[in-house]
Amino acid sequence: MAKLNWGMIGGGEGSQIGPAHRMGALADGNFTLAAGALDHDAEKGRAYAQQLGVAADRAYGNWQEMLEGEKTRDDKIDLVTVATPNSTHFEITKAFLENGFNVLCEKPMTMTVEEGEEIVKVSKASGKICAVNYCYSAYPMVREMRNMVANGDIGKVRVIVTNFSHGHHGDAGDADNPRVRWRYDPAMAGVSGQFADCGIHAMHMASFIAGDEVKEVSADFASTIASRELEDDAMVNFRMEGGTVGRLWTSSVALGRQHGFDIQIFGETGGMKWLSEQPNQVMYTPLGGRTQIMEKGEGGLSDEASRLSRVAIAHPEGFPMAVANIYVDLAAAIQGKPHGAYPTATDGLRSMAAVHTCVASAKAGGVWMNAVPDLLA
Repeated sequence: MAKLNWGMIGGGEGSQIGPAHRMGALADGNFTLAAGALDHDAEKGRAYAQQLGVAADRAYGNWQEMLEGEKTRDDKIDLVTVATPNSTHFEITKAFLENGFNVLCEKPMTMTVEEGEEIVKVSKASGKICAVNYCYSAYPMVREMRNMVANGDIGKVRVIVTNFSHGHHGDAGDADNPRVRWRYDPAMAGVSGQFADCGIHAMHMASFIAGDEVKEVSADFASTIASRELEDDAMVNFRMEGGTVGRLWTSSVALGRQHGFDIQIFGETGGMKWLSEQPNQVMYTPLGGRTQIMEKGEGGLSDEASRLSRVAIAHPEGFPMAVANIYVDLAAAIQGKPHGAYPTATDGLRSMAAVHTCVASAKAGGVWMNAVPDLLA
């Protein structure tokens, strides 16, 4: 089977997320890196793309040049990944969709709900894939949890408790670090800091595993470091369309926590827990029974979990391979063999609606508000 041509915008040398995308896209032999506009500095971007093996005529200086160069080629890219600053996601994603390209966009997909609705409409009209990189949903054992909920193994889901909290922005003296500062600057990050950066991963995961969507939210935001305009700590209560109650905490000032993403699902007949720092395991407790540790790679798991595991039991695969699983599902979809449940533009829209509604709720003292975007109501 011929490899698909893949292109990347952003994610250049020194990028935090760029290497994970490159390792992920290339891991299973489905894609080859054929084109790139990797840096806001045109010459640096061209040079780094060529260093990675991209031909000189497809090492572009910016995304506009890349769009013009690729759209008329017989061997144009089959998928483009947008890994640029948040404020540019909408413009780039929309332009490539309108010109017939499949897109994987980093989160958040857009800065506003209206932009999110526009992307959903454009994706539908173009017939092209628009996926969003909620990559934690692609860990094999997260897919196992989703499968167990869908099969009724824990009965109706009653309560979900999740958090994505770390302490890496807890030093007030680090406020001017450019890799930190932008996350709390409305001009760069939008209306929300920590919730839009990390909290929406946890909220998406809750919906993904439960097979249900968030209906209402009540939020409390805090900027614990005075120089920050946007929140660095947030508590969000949510209720889902099926009646499930959710509790979500997200923080960047939780000193002592490292990655700090975990989720617990409590149903009528059982409960489950997953931690991103121990992603190979799910702790499962059936009603009246003992807690069991389910391991990635063991026998008896669902096909969905097994097909996304590459190495034997007890061997970790890690974050880049979770990203790789998104690319596995996208390759299948592009080739007309849909398999799996990659996050779509609709998920990106729901997340942005949740962000803006939580901001409004926090400003109003935590009142409950409807978080369903008008397009999906």
